[in-house]
Amino acid sequence: MGSREVSNQDWQGKHVTVAGLGVSGIPAAKVLRGLGAVVTVVDDGDDERSRTQAAELEAQGITVRLGDGATLPESTELVVTAPGWQPDKPLFAAAAAAGVPVWGDVELAWRLRGPGAAPWLAVTGTNGKTTTVRMLASILEAAGLRTAAVGNIGVSLLDAVLGDQEYDVLAVELSSYQLHWAPSLRADSAAVLNLAPDHLDWHGSMQAYAADKGRVYEGNRVACVYNAADPATEELVREADVEEGCRAIGFTLGTPGPSQLGVVDGILVDRAFVANRQKQAQELAEVEDIDPPAPHNIANALAAAALARAFGVEPAAVRDGLRAFRPDPHRIEKVADVAGVAYVDDSKATNTHAAEASLAAYDPVVWIAGGLAKGATFDELVTGAAGRLRGAVLIGRDRELIREALARHAPEVPVVDLDRTDTGAMAEAVREAARLARPGDTVLMAPACASMDMFVNYNKRGEAFADAVRALTAESA
Repeated sequence: MGSREVSNQDWQGKHVTVAGLGVSGIPAAKVLRGLGAVVTVVDDGDDERSRTQAAELEAQGITVRLGDGATLPESTELVVTAPGWQPDKPLFAAAAAAGVPVWGDVELAWRLRGPGAAPWLAVTGTNGKTTTVRMLASILEAAGLRTAAVGNIGVSLLDAVLGDQEYDVLAVELSSYQLHWAPSLRADSAAVLNLAPDHLDWHGSMQAYAADKGRVYEGNRVACVYNAADPATEELVREADVEEGCRAIGFTLGTPGPSQLGVVDGILVDRAFVANRQKQAQELAEVEDIDPPAPHNIANALAAAALARAFGVEPAAVRDGLRAFRPDPHRIEKVADVAGVAYVDDSKATNTHAAEASLAAYDPVVWIAGGLAKGATFDELVTGAAGRLRGAVLIGRDRELIREALARHAPEVPVVDLDRTDTGAMAEAVREAARLARPGDTVLMAPACASMDMFVNYNKRGEAFADAVRALTAESA
């Protein structure tokens, strides 16, 4: 709701330490200063960019301490942290010893909502969050609701809750980092799409990672949406403390049971939000309405539909919203067909779970993979994909781990190992993949690894792939 509804009374003179400059820390510091708080920003960095950011904040009356993110400033009553700061940071130990609470920017936004604020429909999971939230926002818009895709995507949550734009409902993407630092968040309904090992260096264990994901269900009022193919997500629902009457709603790529959404003969159907879910099913959309209709993307659509239906959206709006949705770049995005071979960019597949879903959508595949493994292992991924691999081209720092998994579980698959990590390696990788591919094949860049060994981010990696494919197109013209 509008910023005019937020009272400064509770914040006037409150000493708040903001941990971290950056995309969440700087807006949080400015908002808190605007509410009358005495704000100190601490950050480990002390480079030219940090000093420029610090000067901007200091001009607004905010104290900035660079090069020291470990020490808790005196008089601190609250710490607001950037979500990426690990829980074992000395700053947080000092806060705990002093009895000072630690919030993330999501927690701050939740606390600053005005009276009658828009309810949140929240989405988390190892993979598919952004796509599902954008699908959900598209469905809500098709229903005529004022909404936005916010959180770890699009509009910042602080802007959404404090800006002048009024919303009927918010589609909120939440990472495990954000959930860790959001103890009082209570969504209207929420979904955990899937759980697979990721960010374990940050959380410390798979159990801790899952527990932080499961926080999204705490206090849900209408529905906890889970993945029927991933029992760990249903277990998180069982463990959650929810409002009386809140329902567990599953989604499945098969025929749905009561209180589930699923697929029957190419139709997305709802057996959860109908008058007689034991005997009735409501048609929502066709699989062909989803772009692209890969299995994991159909699952994303079902989760989005479940959250929308929990909010009372009519079936026609689910169909119209899914038809209107277009995926973000670098998410199983077809770049071109060259000499009968399809070239697909899934640079966003930065872990094995995402790559597994992407590989399952194509057969046969020449797979371009590699990068920063982040502690991942690849045996299970390669075992599942072995039967559909025409060949593999490996790039990046940790490509040896994938090569070894291929040697163990798919020894007959030809492998090209590119011993280079410069950005030009992608052009060579595409040429090698084209050499291995036959008409009817798909060359799929689904690296199963992070990009930062070679590229600034996965977007730049995807752009390099697309540029290389376009060069190949020009050569074959």
